[in-house]
Amino acid sequence: VQLVESGGGLVQSGGSLTLSCVASDLIFNDYGIAWFRQAPGVAGKDREGVSCITVGDGTTYYGNSVKGRFTTSTDKAKNTVYLHMTDLKPEDTAVYYCAADDVYGSSWCPRLSEPLEFDYWGRGTQVTVSS
Repeated sequence: VQLVESGGGLVQSGGSLTLSCVASDLIFNDYGIAWFRQAPGVAGKDREGVSCITVGDGTTYYGNSVKGRFTTSTDKAKNTVYLHMTDLKPEDTAVYYCAADDVYGSSWCPRLSEPLEFDYWGRGTQVTVSS
């Protein structure tokens, strides 16, 4: 399984940005695809879970800090998961990672509080929000 993120960059506070995660070498519909973020100074094991979507039926889950501001969606024709981020704040500054886990087509994602439950990871894309 390969995951490649893109779309990061520098944005002003209050702005919007959309990240993309292209997945390959997997049965896309069987997977849950999540976004995590790692702020400066935070250990990898403590990455914050942002969102997860079960590709098969589109069920979504969000971390409390992004509810109402971020949405995740898929384009099955492109094996791509998006993270649409709005009303960005300086505290959203982080490296954003795409992660995947085989959920066998179910509606259940692994827990966003447990990054180790996701088996596959991309290399990340930097998002910086200036005040």
